[in-house]
Amino acid sequence: MSLMKLETAKSGVVISEEMKAAAAAANTLLHTGEGAGNDFLGWVNLPSSIDNEQIAAIEAQAAKLRAKADVVICIGIGGSYLGAKAVIDAMSNSFEFLKKKHDNPTVVFAGQNISEDYTYELLDAVKDYSVAAIVISKSGTTTEPAIAFRLIKSYLEERYGKEEAAERIVAITDQARGALKTLSTNEGYPTFVIPDNVGGRFSVLTPVGLLPLAVAGIDIKALVAGAQAMEQATGADVPVEENLAAQYAIVRNELYKAGKKVEILGSYEPKLLYIAEWWKQLYGESEGKDGLGIFPASVTLTADLHSMGQYIQEGERTLFETIISVAESKYEVKVEADEANLDGLNFLTGKRLSNINKMAELGVQLAHIDGGVPQLRIEIPAINETSIGALIYFFEKACGISGYILGVNPFNQPGVEAYKKNMFALLDKPGYEEESKAIKARL
Repeated sequence: MSLMKLETAKSGVVISEEMKAAAAAANTLLHTGEGAGNDFLGWVNLPSSIDNEQIAAIEAQAAKLRAKADVVICIGIGGSYLGAKAVIDAMSNSFEFLKKKHDNPTVVFAGQNISEDYTYELLDAVKDYSVAAIVISKSGTTTEPAIAFRLIKSYLEERYGKEEAAERIVAITDQARGALKTLSTNEGYPTFVIPDNVGGRFSVLTPVGLLPLAVAGIDIKALVAGAQAMEQATGADVPVEENLAAQYAIVRNELYKAGKKVEILGSYEPKLLYIAEWWKQLYGESEGKDGLGIFPASVTLTADLHSMGQYIQEGERTLFETIISVAESKYEVKVEADEANLDGLNFLTGKRLSNINKMAELGVQLAHIDGGVPQLRIEIPAINETSIGALIYFFEKACGISGYILGVNPFNQPGVEAYKKNMFALLDKPGYEEESKAIKARL
């Protein structure tokens, strides 16, 4: 079975030789490290660099947390949160929270917002369970996770005592410097390293993602194996005609040049909702700069056909769609006959829901093509660790190629600092006195 299928024919794009050459050159730059942002290319060969010893170390630490805790609070923001959340949601039973007995610890998230109510409700909810924490931050000073960790650290120390709390906290941080690294050394926390050359949005296949996933019972070895296979399938020596990541990057850029400014990533499987959220950060933060870039949006179908469907069908024609399709469902549910047939659905008797879902997908695709919305379709064999690992690396590699074709540095995010400066000034952070006066005068 193939790792993935990519259908681009319904996009209306005919791939030119010029664009093939541009994509091949971009892919080569990713592998030679001669392009912009080359100090953040550690993700390119990351899957193949992960060995059994590294996986064993992560699984061993995960086993310790699993033995201690019913709930593990994973503290991080952006790439330190979305990747793990995406894979856990994809791989978990959608209604695990209703079960009285859980096979694995429940992984919940903090530090991805500064909501007072969210934080209060989280700390209140976990008080009846055994709790541990994973804190993820390269510097240890990123505002949102730093605030959350300060509160959760205090909670664990008050509940378990400082010594026991230190055994319930694992830090994933810089190898040698930063506030969190210093604290971890002082307190004796077990630590894993965020590689210097891997940016946050590309970090899901580092301990940033792998440790929370292992705690949640995800087979990280299979996840990495899927990514390794896709790394090989999209290597610098793979021709564009065979390289799905290059083809996706090309079609996106051709559509952008033709005036399609918004890409909607959709799926007919709600388990993939947070895969789309992770994808939005990956592409939005990588390409949205220098006044350029496709705006990444997402929908979950068929639900959003009843909310966003009208706009997609007949709104401004500046968008295109990429659909992640899943070939095989994990379970089987068939429609049963109803004697009264008041809903008129007896014609579906005996059909699997997956078949009905596929027909909805096909019908929508045809309708949107008729409505002037170019279509791309990515098909994965099933929602399992191998397929998701391959999908993650596919999107990462395509993002790097696409950013270089667009002409931006895909690996920086200078615009992210703007809001922080304003927030610190409004909070009267020491060192921001002049900025504080200026911004308050504007208000």
